[in-house]
Amino acid sequence: MWCSRCQAAWYCSPEHSQSDWTRHRKECVPVAHAQNYNIIATPPPAEQQVIMVSAILFKPDEERPRIITIKCRPSQVPSQGICPQPLVNGHFVDHTGNQEHSDSIVLTQGLNAEPLRFPLHLWYSPAALSRCAPVNRAIHHITSGAGAKDWCGPVVVLKFNGSRRQGYADAGSNDLPALSAYFLAYK
Repeated sequence: MWCSRCQAAWYCSPEHSQSDWTRHRKECVPVAHAQNYNIIATPPPAEQQVIMVSAILFKPDEERPRIITIKCRPSQVPSQGICPQPLVNGHFVDHTGNQEHSDSIVLTQGLNAEPLRFPLHLWYSPAALSRCAPVNRAIHHITSGAGAKDWCGPVVVLKFNGSRRQGYADAGSNDLPALSAYFLAYK
């Protein structure tokens, strides 16, 4: 028979259980308490990490583009793939300080229509383009004013880490020629 208190010690008779009690009581833990000791500690679910990447910001009121850091949140929806979502909306505000909708395009070709090994993800404000906001001086500067049409509003450019577009790498000044070619051809 098992000890009725801890269910961990086996005795052949009630008499044997009683005679062993002085020794066994030191190790006897009631079943209700023993269950607390047997709980396996599991860590809390892992929080999805925010990824930081360098991006290029073309700000309308600045003469030159500059490198900034953008936070990217891992995709919450499996159907959207594994590419993280860049948190760029803070760069798209109108003249009154209200947030504007941003849209994006992916550049897959660079100079002379050469395919880009690392496509560029360009974020812009469609509202700024349609309402004829001030001309983006940084874009005007890198195209020497020779673009077919002036670009208005801010532009944030991220660089994919490969042609499959599953994540981002740091963008830098070596990406400016491909961007310049795009801005020159934009109509």
